[in-house]
Amino acid sequence: MNSLPRSFYARSTITVAKGLLGKRVVRKIGSQRISGIIIETEAYLHKDDPASHAFRRKTERNKAMFEEVGRAYVYFTYGMYFCFNVVARNSKVEAGAVLIRNIHPEKGIDIMKKNRGKNNERNLTDGPGKLTQALDITKKQYGVDLTRNSELFITDGLLKRGKIIAAPRIGIKTALDNLWNFKILL
Repeated sequence: MNSLPRSFYARSTITVAKGLLGKRVVRKIGSQRISGIIIETEAYLHKDDPASHAFRRKTERNKAMFEEVGRAYVYFTYGMYFCFNVVARNSKVEAGAVLIRNIHPEKGIDIMKKNRGKNNERNLTDGPGKLTQALDITKKQYGVDLTRNSELFITDGLLKRGKIIAAPRIGIKTALDNLWNFKILL
């Protein structure tokens, strides 16, 4: 199970957001592995995207979006949730990231349930905050190199994925005409 190469992330942020669908996110905690198939993503760009954290300028919070592609950008939101993003952009763009919004749990489901304080699989990872709780992703994973088989990485997943559905991004108030929320149905 090899992680995706850095070149996978060095493409258009929108292309990477679509390309991550059907891939497998893997979280290692000690000797335990938790994983799931990515089924929903959102693309966030730089100067052309007022909904992006990188829209105005580089800050301490968003600096990962401007740095090396293939790294984790994790931030805290609403005073209670972490969100896991993948830094992705081509060389012509200053910043970009893909929010991982939902996965289909595969391995370590009991661990995910424990991490979430839930007893069933229903709605276990169907939102960015739920996903990070289930996978125990926190600010400690900020900047982690996803191209290495370390504590957090992404690998190939489904051999064949379904049709990609594009829609407006969720929970934002600007740039609603950009259909940069992508999902597949399993």
